Amino acid sequence: MQQLESLLAFDRQHIWHPYTSMIDPLPVYPVKSAKGVFIELADGQKLVDGMSSWWCAIHGYNHPQLNAAIEKQLKDFSHVMFGGLTHRPAIELCQELVRMTPAGFEKVFLCDSGSVSVEVAIKMAFQYWISLGNRDKKRLMTIRKGYHGDTFGAMSVCDPVGGMHHIFEAVLPQHIFLPEPISSFSEGLHPTDEAQLEQAFARHHQEVAAFILEPIVQGAGGMRVYAPAFLRKVKTLCEAYDVLLILDEIATGFGRTGELFGANHANVQADIMCLGKALTGGMMTMAATLCTDQVAMTISRGPTGVFMHGPTFMANALACSVSLASLQLLDSYGWKEKVGRIEKGLEQGLRPLLQHDRVKEVRVLGAIGVVECHQSIQVAAIQKYFIKHGVWIRPFRNLIYIMPPFIIEEAELNLLCQVMAGGLEEEAHFVKEK
Repeated sequence: MQQLESLLAFDRQHIWHPYTSMIDPLPVYPVKSAKGVFIELADGQKLVDGMSSWWCAIHGYNHPQLNAAIEKQLKDFSHVMFGGLTHRPAIELCQELVRMTPAGFEKVFLCDSGSVSVEVAIKMAFQYWISLGNRDKKRLMTIRKGYHGDTFGAMSVCDPVGGMHHIFEAVLPQHIFLPEPISSFSEGLHPTDEAQLEQAFARHHQEVAAFILEPIVQGAGGMRVYAPAFLRKVKTLCEAYDVLLILDEIATGFGRTGELFGANHANVQADIMCLGKALTGGMMTMAATLCTDQVAMTISRGPTGVFMHGPTFMANALACSVSLASLQLLDSYGWKEKVGRIEKGLEQGLRPLLQHDRVKEVRVLGAIGVVECHQSIQVAAIQKYFIKHGVWIRPFRNLIYIMPPFIIEEAELNLLCQVMAGGLEEEAHFVKEK
């Protein structure tokens, strides 16, 4: 068996981790096991996970019910092509998704990942208008500070300046970006936001196929929280100007914001919705794009007669089985109470940090806690500090944030908040101002 040092040397030399350089890669920490809210490193150190593995492991790790769902399905088959075949795990999962999502979503397209679900949603929107004989609607409209994934269609609607994909501007489709909302969650629609939305729709509606955005919480584009009234205004204008509404619930779905879906804060019904991340409880990659009957039937009556998409691993039986088990688990244990308890703990633990001179803003909603700093963060340095103090948190840009598993206990949540506070004290954790 290879020694750990040899494996790590190979990792540094040959494995490209997400958003890292191969010249000067960030350090990586080898994982031995994970259970509950703890990640155990190869050296035996246990870390309280504040990230839910990029927001998907809402039930924690190694959950016996999720493990059992995969093991049971594995005895029958792991995967068959979904072209011309179907199976019980896919059918039962789609039944559950239609049941639990907002009324109106009647058709389900199963995907491989969140980025692919956004690609599917975008393709649905364009094919909808093509099917109606309208080829003028070939652009999308969205807001700045958004993030929708790393594939090309998804990148084209991510923030074009401060996002992670600005270097591709010259090769991406050019869409229409409105300023990010200034309407805060606790207040109504700001007049500036309202005016900008109305002007944009009036000017561009004839060329816009769909408006896409993350409902209430913008994720990796800046972890910003905005007013439900803003989302309601977008919906009203979409209806008035005949524009489809796509809601990217990949990060906000399945209880993370304190509502089952982010759109529920605004009581808004979209035409197309993207789901992913927590869908499988973090066990496997899986996503879904849901749409209304109107969208599906219009596409199906179009010139091709079919929707032009079909991933090889669509409706993977193992992923469908564990997704269904994850949704049943979510229903069974009072997720709303758990998320409400986390929100209270985050308010108590993080809100006082507003007094710190490094802190620009603190944002809390549901099981999301964000500390926005005035300076950018030295990720390698601050992660070393976090690990030393027994937590796993991965900041980006000037944001230190946590989105812990729903099963986290008070003591573990308190530790995450305390270590976040401690990390603010070290000068080496921040980029020096020029």
